Order: sequence, then structure tokens, then C-alpha cells
Amino acid sequence: MKITRLKTWQVPPRWLFLKIETDEGCYGWGEPVVEGRAATVEAAVHELSDYLVGQDPRRIEHLWNILYRAGFYRGGPILMSAIAGIDQALWDLKGRDLGVPVHQLLGGACRDRMRMYAWTGGDKPSDVGAGAKALVDKGFTAFKMNGTAEMAIVDSHAKVDEAVARVAEARDAVGPDIGIGIDFHGRVHRPMAKALLRELEPYHPMFVEEPVLPEHLPSLKHIAGGLGYPIATGERLHTRYQFRDLLVEGMVDIVQPDLSHCGGISEGMKIATLASCFDVALAPHCPLGPLTLAASLHVDAVSHNAFIQEQSMGIHYNRDNDVLDYLVDKDALAIEDGYCTIPQGPGLGVEIDEAFVEERSKVGHRWRNPVWTHEDGSVAEW
Repeated sequence: MKITRLKTWQVPPRWLFLKIETDEGCYGWGEPVVEGRAATVEAAVHELSDYLVGQDPRRIEHLWNILYRAGFYRGGPILMSAIAGIDQALWDLKGRDLGVPVHQLLGGACRDRMRMYAWTGGDKPSDVGAGAKALVDKGFTAFKMNGTAEMAIVDSHAKVDEAVARVAEARDAVGPDIGIGIDFHGRVHRPMAKALLRELEPYHPMFVEEPVLPEHLPSLKHIAGGLGYPIATGERLHTRYQFRDLLVEGMVDIVQPDLSHCGGISEGMKIATLASCFDVALAPHCPLGPLTLAASLHVDAVSHNAFIQEQSMGIHYNRDNDVLDYLVDKDALAIEDGYCTIPQGPGLGVEIDEAFVEERSKVGHRWRNPVWTHEDGSVAEW
């Protein structure tokens, strides 16, 4: 079997789909994308196709190493996201070829279903109590919210009070037993994070995510030491080597690799195993589409330290299309009582409606994250 072609489509709301085809008619789907940089990743995928066309798609580990190591310059969000989508498609293709789900190829599932969480509150969180209660009423046992809007490197304590009040509102709405993930989104700098992290403690977060920017991760051991709840990060880390450094320093309790940013299923498995060596939990990042979610569920299925999975159904970014719109069988990723059954179909276990993808690609997208500014006109972290 030989790879003959890589096809890509930019589709709403902000995703990029990839299909790898072969001379034997077998194919696989993946989702190589960086939010806001879909066209750049698409170009990288087609540059990397030079290493793939004519090759046996079943040699996944070999092809991964060619894609990663054959370039003198490696790593980073663009290249690793391009590799990630290709890797997902290769695993999907191999599973389809053999007629088994990807998790069987990875050793077999250690769980039947995965606990899921949903989002509430939007970029600048508001009405979080009502939104959280609505999610709990749908069966979710956990949700995530943005902790704060823009915050200056040294800001007024009123901003801290506002953030704490929003979390208090959410906790009051759902009671003591629902998990609340609080995403700082890298918006909070070290001087303010120290105060905010501690003042959230009475509300017992399930975790606080990205309390500081990835480039400032070494400060975590200074600002988060002694907290009575877990710290999570990892969506903007792209290789096992970056996670290794994070884990060795004991700076994190939950790792959140994104299976469309960290080199795909192959690298995601290595990151999950590495985290398990440090007794650190796994909760893959996934505010993306159906292929990223399916890939994440297969890694969750075989990773004993996986404890919860993000998904983007109904998220505020999905204005034109949502996760299930692109599936032939929408039950393949159905969430019931806050859980998703591990996909059992061949490959990733989801069938993409290619005709619908073609139709929506004519609309496409040019999604960009908002550009925020502080009161003085300087750029704020989004």
C-alpha cells in the first residue's frame, strides 16, 4: 500500500480537515490545525507531503520520525500541528485497513467510557452560574470557565475580587460536588497570579489551567506551591521534551496535551506515559473538531492516568458549525450523563461526511482570536 495524495479543507467554524488517500482505496482522516493559523498549518501539511507520497502508510512510527527529524528545524505549534493531523490520519487509516479501532492497536482500552466536561461563560465570563447549572442539568459532572478577562501585569485587587466572585457564583449554582475547571488562559501574570490562586482555594477548583503563560512556567513552583487543588497546563506545549522539563521540575498536577498540536496520537501517547511516571493526571485539551476529539478519546482509552476530556460542543467559538455536524453517524461521539463511550468503529471510529465537508469548505473561515488591549492601549493577553 502506498500513499497517493493528501487533501485538506478549511471548514467552519475554525478547523482544518485532512484526508490521506492510498493506491488501494484505504484512507484516513485527521485534524491538523492551530486556531487562527489554519492556512499556515495547511501549507505545512502540503510541504510535508513530499515525505509521504509513495510511502507505506502503515509504518506510522517511521513516518513520524521522518516528518519530525528530517527537518533541521523542528517543533513549535505549526510543524507539530501539521504532524499531528497527519499522524491522526495514519492511525485512522491503519485501523480502517485492519478493521479495528485505534485503541486496540495501542494495547486495548482500560476503560469503557470517558468523563467529559463542557464550557460556560465565553471569553469574558458572564452569567456563569446559569450556564453552569444548565450544563449540570444536561448530565455533566464538570465544566470549565474562563477565570478572568484581560488583566494587567500588576492590576487592582478589584480584578481579583471580580474573578473570585464569578467562581463563587458558579460554585453556589452547582453545589459542592461538581468539578469546576478555571482557565486563566495565560492572561494572569505572576504578580497577580499569586493572589488569585490563593483566593480561589475556598471554592475547591477541580483544577486551575494555564495560571501563567507557557514561557513563564518555571514560576509555577514559586506561585503555586502549597495549594490545595491541582494545577493544569500543556495546550501550548508541543513535544514530549517540553513536558519532560515540566514534569521533572514538579510544576504541574495535570497535563493537557492537545492531540492536534502535540504531534498527534503517537506523541500524545508518549506524553501520557511520561506523565504517569510522575503520578500526574492526563486531561487532553480539545476545543476543536470531531477528529481531534476522537483521537483524544483513543488516547484516553489506553491511558490509566486520563481522568477527564474536554470537548467543544456548544462552545462560544462554534457559531457556524458544531462538532457533530461533520459526522455521518452523530451517535459516534454522543455524550450521555456526562460520559462519552470510547469509539468502537474502525480507525478513529468516526465517519466524516465528505460531501458536507466539501460544501462547507466553500464557505471556509478566516478565524482569528480577539485582539484585546489594556486601558493604556497596550496589548493584553487573550
